[in-house]
Amino acid sequence: MAASTLIAFALYLLVMLGIGLFGYKLTNKHADYILGGRSLGPGVAALSAGASDMSGWLLLGLPGAIYADGMNQAWIVIGLMIGIFINWQFVAKRLRVYTEVSGDALTLPDFLDNRFRDRARLLRVLSAIVILIFFTLYTSAGLVGGGILFQQSFGLDYTVALWVGALIIVGYTFLGGFLAVCWTDFIQGIIMFLAIVIVPIVAITSLGGLGEVATQVGQLDPGFNDIMTGTSLLGIISLMAWGLGYFGQPHILARFMAVRSPREVPTAQLVAMFWVVLAMYGALLTGYSGVAFFADAPLDNPETVFLQFTQVLTNPWVGGVLLAGVLAAIMSTVDSQLLVCGSVISEDFYRGIVRPQASERELVNLGRISVVIIALIATVLASNPEARILALVGYAWAGFGAAFGPVMILSLFWHRITRNGAAAGIVVGALTVIIWAQLEGGLFDLYEILPGFIFSLVAIVVVSLLDTTPAIEIRQEFALVRDQMTNRTYGPPLDAPPTALD
Repeated sequence: MAASTLIAFALYLLVMLGIGLFGYKLTNKHADYILGGRSLGPGVAALSAGASDMSGWLLLGLPGAIYADGMNQAWIVIGLMIGIFINWQFVAKRLRVYTEVSGDALTLPDFLDNRFRDRARLLRVLSAIVILIFFTLYTSAGLVGGGILFQQSFGLDYTVALWVGALIIVGYTFLGGFLAVCWTDFIQGIIMFLAIVIVPIVAITSLGGLGEVATQVGQLDPGFNDIMTGTSLLGIISLMAWGLGYFGQPHILARFMAVRSPREVPTAQLVAMFWVVLAMYGALLTGYSGVAFFADAPLDNPETVFLQFTQVLTNPWVGGVLLAGVLAAIMSTVDSQLLVCGSVISEDFYRGIVRPQASERELVNLGRISVVIIALIATVLASNPEARILALVGYAWAGFGAAFGPVMILSLFWHRITRNGAAAGIVVGALTVIIWAQLEGGLFDLYEILPGFIFSLVAIVVVSLLDTTPAIEIRQEFALVRDQMTNRTYGPPLDAPPTALD
């Protein structure tokens, strides 16, 4: 690797660690470490949500899927874009308002605990367990991507590469908490965007234009140009069902909760949609053009198609920046996931159950220690270099989408949902994903998020309707949020009088 590439890459890493140190100086309270004091502007919130969402999947997993199977994988892109739009349009602002109204909740388990006045802490424990299980797997997927990056780019042994990537990510997350994560995500989101737009443009231009690419791909395999090739109704539904996952991803929902004001959510939504549409199509075209570009020497690992392009298409300085874009994609998700896990342990388990009187410094330190422990476990799980990023992400994505998606939607929009109904939904959604993923053949080939989401939704509704009506204070709080959303009278409502019910 050229020295200039290495220098550009190293400079990027130093900037990320510098942001971590700066965030460390601004992180004094536990609320700062977990949610940044609800101080995110719309641009930072949008790019942080996008970057933490897409991860190495955007630059490695999705291009690899297109390269390996053709344009029929584009159904994932369609489903995800629909899910992102609905999440920003209907969930973001209401969640921002509701979490502040409901005891100024800092985490998803904290919100559910407050929302249902769960004195037994059942929802807090269930949601925390689900988060720790699936985020550990999700984090391992990101670390696999980091290992592949360092292995392919620097010729390191996979195990060495894996631990190098883990140490870098843990470094600034450990120091700076939520603010460091969001600021680095903002920069990483810009780098990711430039990388995934530049590479396909250069590749397609070098091949003679998009028409020539389509011709060459068609000569290799005509089915690669057809979005319907090799698909069935069940297959299309499975791919588009990825969009359901957005409603239950704790690291994305945390960005909604941290926006500076509900009034800034529409601006954030506009920025987020612009970023994600162009970025996803860039990833799609990267894999598609790779089919033609590497026709004479097919890649052993499809998920390295973007990395191969950075080495053959650009000068060393630009190559270093593009490699930094891949690491940015990986880091921006792993850091968010580690932070959520640390927050769950310190806020939801330790302060919520074990030691309610814990000091701010005690909680911050425990959060940092938890980040290290979860990272160690995830790194060990990622020790298999043959693991496919898309498969690992898909499993964790389904787990969160099915366990939390229906609960979050109904908690925000249905006044009749009860604590027991929410608990049933979390358990049924998570177990359905775990069991369904082990079965094969026929209907069981359907992506597990869809049956998990449906069964969870049904469980919530049925149990809630059989349960007693929620307490008057819970219904008053729901009505207060509804009125704020209707009248756009946002602001700290903790001392406001009860609002009349329907």
